[in-house]
Amino acid sequence: MKRFCQTLKLKEDPALVREYVRVHQEVWPEIKAGIREVGITDMEIYIHENTLFMIMETTDDFDWFKDNARLSTLPRQAEWEAYVSRFQQTTSTATSSEKWTLMERIFKL
Repeated sequence: MKRFCQTLKLKEDPALVREYVRVHQEVWPEIKAGIREVGITDMEIYIHENTLFMIMETTDDFDWFKDNARLSTLPRQAEWEAYVSRFQQTTSTATSSEKWTLMERIFKL
């Protein structure tokens, strides 16, 4: 298993932040299927004010660049990214891997 941690900023608008949270309680089935198809086995998103933190667990053979590129081509993925971009401090054409900033682990117990 591999683990990746990422962060992303939402627009500083409490109504948009609430809507983003609501939208993520109804993620489209094609998006969940595509995430699993590329080798992501678990994903969690946490929020504090307008800052998001994602933990992503993958299969051992998951390749960050190749599999994220493949994910962006799967059914409805581009549509989903454009849809949620209205909440995010990003462009409507950015892929998931372009929006989310990969974090570097600096401590482990």
